Amino acid sequence: MRRLLPCLLLLVLAACKGGDTDSPVQAPGADKSAKTKALEAGAAMLQRAPPLNALDMYLDGFHFYNGHMTGQMEAHHYCSALNEEVNQCVIFDGNGADAKIMGVEYIISAKLFATLPEAEKPLWHSHVYEVTSGELVAPGLPDVAEHELMEKLASTYGKTFHTWHTDQDKQLPLGVPQLMMGFTQDGQIDQAMVRARDQRLGVDTARERQQRSDIKPPPVAPGADAWQHGKVIQFADPTGRTHDDGHAAGAQEPAETNARSSNP
Repeated sequence: MRRLLPCLLLLVLAACKGGDTDSPVQAPGADKSAKTKALEAGAAMLQRAPPLNALDMYLDGFHFYNGHMTGQMEAHHYCSALNEEVNQCVIFDGNGADAKIMGVEYIISAKLFATLPEAEKPLWHSHVYEVTSGELVAPGLPDVAEHELMEKLASTYGKTFHTWHTDQDKQLPLGVPQLMMGFTQDGQIDQAMVRARDQRLGVDTARERQQRSDIKPPPVAPGADAWQHGKVIQFADPTGRTHDDGHAAGAQEPAETNARSSNP
């Protein structure tokens, strides 16, 4: 994938598209002082940030809390390829300067997934349906480049933890990290959430699905998506939150806000 990224980046510059996404929450606290802003400006000029600069791939998709499928949200992934078989992503609740870090995702090849201990595999989810359904997108990439990227991602596996649950209006990172999963078939995801994402980012999930009909990934490896077979791993939250409820039904969401599920 690393060999592919430089070409993709050039294409991004030539064909950038999509809209901005705001975080659904405002962190409490005083506004930045002039001194803080000056320190930030100085640090930006004088300090290097290779790990951040390496996050050169942007993916937008959806997650749900393992064991609580009604808790669904949009997730903005900024990823780097460590090599051809390992990628690491920082996940945000938006793509603007106010975005909050929601968590992390590690993505590995099917070859590496097969080497994992059996007890480890239930922590991982497949990307087959996320790709073939059109739900996972790479905003800004031309169709040809995105198709090539998705063809590679379709056979990979992800391990995802969310640490700040802004989808449930948490203004601070309260509670404990939660293991997240990806969708595996039609009828699971909140379509209103998908439509809100599509309209805001200028993408078309149905069109993406049609264009990817030629992507034929191998069957999902045994052990992944274990929740489908009754094996659900999740951390008990000492705050008492079960994360099984979406955003309050009937609440009016600004069109530019990160998408999340609503209870009926």
